[in-house]
Amino acid sequence: MELTYTAVKKTLLALAQPERAILIARFFKTAPGQYGEGDQFLGLSMPQQHTIAKQYHNLPITETELLVHDPYHECRMVGLLIWVNQTKRAGFAQQSEILERYLANRLFINNWDLVDVTCPHIVGRSIVKGDRSILYELAAEAHIWSQRIAIISTFALIRLGQFGDTFALAELLLPHKHDLIHKAIGWMLREVGKRNVDALEEFLHDHVHQMPRTALRYAIERFEPARRRYYLDL
Repeated sequence: MELTYTAVKKTLLALAQPERAILIARFFKTAPGQYGEGDQFLGLSMPQQHTIAKQYHNLPITETELLVHDPYHECRMVGLLIWVNQTKRAGFAQQSEILERYLANRLFINNWDLVDVTCPHIVGRSIVKGDRSILYELAAEAHIWSQRIAIISTFALIRLGQFGDTFALAELLLPHKHDLIHKAIGWMLREVGKRNVDALEEFLHDHVHQMPRTALRYAIERFEPARRRYYLDL
């Protein structure tokens, strides 16, 4: 099998579904002025993209980077999924190289699905083992996708029962204006609550009045109705 960017893209193009692509483009808000403005889609399903990423799991990093630069959303997703798959079985040196390439190309990781499916594995794996300052550097950038990478990457820490960085980043990002960041904050807080509801409620006690409504609703989604109403009425 030819392990090149061209071969992967040819495989993706052969599965294109133009009518489905139109619907997906609407879902991902690609109209002028929306967060996904100008993005292009082929109409592939996520299972199809996962299958192709596994098929080309040995694609060289330079060829994978070409996929991440591609105008088609599915090409970028498959490239990122290849890096996820490679990260899971790589040694430290290759993991570090993939992380470096991932962060260097984050302007192309430009929609919430591209972030959410990949950063907990690529960035998350690195922060579990080492320095977490990169999360705060990303959160400080005036770039919505870098900021979303920062908070969603803490999912890897949450799974280990480590909540401090999630709370710290959530606090930093609470003043953010975009609901995609509000949703990300709320989602990660909800994940904390699945594991330690007391820790979540302590955070809510201190920050509920500063929390955007969307973030709060996401965070308390699993609460019993009466407890949920208590926080909504504060």
